Amino acid sequence: MKIVVKFGGTSVGDGKKINNVCEIIKKMVKDNQVIVVSSALQSTTDELVDLAKSAGKGENNTQAMETIANRHESTIKDVINNQEIQKDVLESTTDLINDLKKTIEGVITIKELSKKTLDYILSFGERMAVPIISAKLREMGIESKHFTGGEIGIMTDENFGDASPLMKVTQHNVKNNLANILDKITPVVTGFIGITQQGEISTLGRGGSDFTASLIGMCLDVDEVWIMTDVDGLLTANPKLYPNAKTIPQLSYDEAAEMAIMGAKGMHPRALDPARTANIPVRIKNTFNPEAEGTLINKDIIVKTNEVTKAVTSINELAMITLSGMNMVGNPGTAGEIFGVLGRNNVNIIMISQSISEANITFLIKNNDVRKAVSVLQVSLLGKSTVTNISSDDSVSVISIVGAGMKGTRGVAARLFGAISRENMNVKMIAQGSSEQNISFVVDQSNTVKAIKAIHKEFNMN
Repeated sequence: MKIVVKFGGTSVGDGKKINNVCEIIKKMVKDNQVIVVSSALQSTTDELVDLAKSAGKGENNTQAMETIANRHESTIKDVINNQEIQKDVLESTTDLINDLKKTIEGVITIKELSKKTLDYILSFGERMAVPIISAKLREMGIESKHFTGGEIGIMTDENFGDASPLMKVTQHNVKNNLANILDKITPVVTGFIGITQQGEISTLGRGGSDFTASLIGMCLDVDEVWIMTDVDGLLTANPKLYPNAKTIPQLSYDEAAEMAIMGAKGMHPRALDPARTANIPVRIKNTFNPEAEGTLINKDIIVKTNEVTKAVTSINELAMITLSGMNMVGNPGTAGEIFGVLGRNNVNIIMISQSISEANITFLIKNNDVRKAVSVLQVSLLGKSTVTNISSDDSVSVISIVGAGMKGTRGVAARLFGAISRENMNVKMIAQGSSEQNISFVVDQSNTVKAIKAIHKEFNMN
């Protein structure tokens, strides 16, 4: 088989974890052609963000820089025993650290952090991680070479921070650069980063490493893409909120995308697009329990008898804002005006609901955006438009049930809201897409766990 396997930050958190990753790869390469994709070492990306933001204010965050440098140096010494190989990796890592320091010094000098420069700074995480994994594989007797996303030909547009691959040229490049070496070499590729046509490093945004793995899989027409995380696949609920959550053995692409969009841990929804386009199965597996089957995501829609829902997802720390006014009724452009104001102020809208009367519009945003959102809406709309009142609820959660078995099944909503009502919870807002594979509703954040338990019980998900 030909497999792309991606390891996230928690999988490559330190020397011990990287040794475990390399043991997994060693077993895989015995019978398969394997392309490895890696994220940055755990916590590194967040530290690089802090480092860059401090520099943009003219501040030198020496503690973050030292932490990053020390983590990689100690990891290299923990992982690689061969002195010659260790020396080479230490030297290349020192060169990258020095380059990072010079970049940060430049940002501090001008006190300006562009998206392009931020992408370049963030790329150091993956660029310092993959040489360590590749070197360890060579020490274990496995021929390996490390590459950046740009070096294998992932070409993107110039939307720095959330770049999109130029698909045709990327497919051509990746196939030309990797297809003919897989019999001899196990490539280790940086996730998250690509390169523009002008040769500048770009990043693929949230879930970028998952997206890289899926993209490479499509370009090379692999048999499967494996996403290695710290859980045994996609679960029926967040185990931190509901410890009895079970691993879901199989999901369709659409079901998995619904879960990922609604916050399920395991993979980013964007990562599914290339795999779905090429009809490549994706497996979500546990780096620390690799023998477990995990969750298989493919084109098949499998609905077992009496299986209406497959998962419950939740997103916390949200705020609900309601705008109302009798003059909104039948007035074209009101919604566009509201959301235009929010868009211009970089406030992301998570969920929207409007009554048939058109007298109010309610939507969800992250609660750390609520003050800004209410302020700009008040300034822009009150006394100047059809909106006469703006109110907010600053601590709510959105909960969703997901499953293909819901489609065409009568009484799902009645069972769902009946279960919530029996637990004396108030539903503040409801939304359902036309796919009928998802029903979302809003409750007080304090009721999140109680709602998840009630839904598991009602739909026999245990």
